[in-house]
Amino acid sequence: MMKNNHIRLAVILGSISIIGIIVFQLYWAKNSFSLAEKQFNQTIEIALFNVAEKVLNFNGHEMPNENPVRQISSNYFIVDINDVIDANILDHYLKTEFDYRNVSIDYEYAIYDCETDKMVFGSYINQENRKDTDKQPFQKYDEFTYYFGIIFPSKTLFILKSINIWIISTLVLFTAVAFFAYAIYIILRQKRLSEVQKDFINNMTHEFKTPVSTIGISANVLSDPSILKDPERLKNYADIIKAQNIRLEQQIDKVLQLARIEANKVGFNIEMIDLNQLVAEVAQSFNLTMEEKGGIINLQLMPEPTYINTDKIHLTNVLYNLVDNAIKYCSKAPQVDISVKGEQDFVFLGISDNGIGIEKQYLKKVFQKFYRIPTGNVHNVKGFGIGLNYVLSFIRKMKWQIEIDSKPMDGSSFIIKIPKV
Repeated sequence: MMKNNHIRLAVILGSISIIGIIVFQLYWAKNSFSLAEKQFNQTIEIALFNVAEKVLNFNGHEMPNENPVRQISSNYFIVDINDVIDANILDHYLKTEFDYRNVSIDYEYAIYDCETDKMVFGSYINQENRKDTDKQPFQKYDEFTYYFGIIFPSKTLFILKSINIWIISTLVLFTAVAFFAYAIYIILRQKRLSEVQKDFINNMTHEFKTPVSTIGISANVLSDPSILKDPERLKNYADIIKAQNIRLEQQIDKVLQLARIEANKVGFNIEMIDLNQLVAEVAQSFNLTMEEKGGIINLQLMPEPTYINTDKIHLTNVLYNLVDNAIKYCSKAPQVDISVKGEQDFVFLGISDNGIGIEKQYLKKVFQKFYRIPTGNVHNVKGFGIGLNYVLSFIRKMKWQIEIDSKPMDGSSFIIKIPKV
């Protein structure tokens, strides 16, 4: 298994490398677009300059010294002919000049009419024979008398097509980044699962080793023939073996029950039960434990029987897990409040305690399988970390809802929302 610092270093270095590659890729893509746009503008200016010269020559005039081409915006150019413009002649020269320079792009032009003081639409040249093309607005300029304006509505798309190699390489890069991110996610997930598995094995080994060791010691004592002379001592060790055997069975059952629920191999015996009665029975089973710890269980039940449809055995296990956790995770005399409240179409089963509570960052994780809240080197609370996951699995199978509210050193509260019969 890779050490944590090795994985962290690999993630950091990989992330820095990917970020650097992305920055350079975007930088060069932007530069390529700017360069392609600059080349396009220069080509258009030269083509329009030649068109203006040909129109003037056709009218029998010479080209002035000043450049008649003005770029008004990114895709709008004005050509100041300062002479009469024939629409048919202009159309011919535009097509000829753009074809000569391999400028295959849609464009629309209009000629300024000084008599009406309006831009008169000339023509929309559609290179791909598309239909329903929208006419672009042409802005007038009072400083010119005889001029025409030309707009390239698809200029951006035309430039992007000219640098398609950069676009493709950028898409490939982002695909690689997505794959890298997914790989990192898988690595971290496998790392977490490996840690969870390790913790589970350690906890399971500890949980099984204690009763097995106790049973072994008790068996060695019972194998001594002299113990037959002390029946009371014999009974005590027999009771120890019995108690430890029950403990082993309970731990094994927890794992098997959770596995069956997750695999949908458990058959629920759905029946109508009185929730008040079940809560009272579970609370009574903890009386001896509470007496030993100096704690108390308070019940707030409905005055009348409260019936729900569920599997009695599994719901009993759910209640037992929640109450058992409330007692285990308490640094003082435990106080557990169990309430059953009815509200319209639902019953709310609440279990609250005065335990050590749960920090906010762990609230969403406590229901994960095998997850146990980090306690450093303190291992005074035993368990596999499957109790709350079993609770959540059963509640989801029943299509119920559960909410948790907890603060460090201020106890925890679980509320289960159950439909009424």
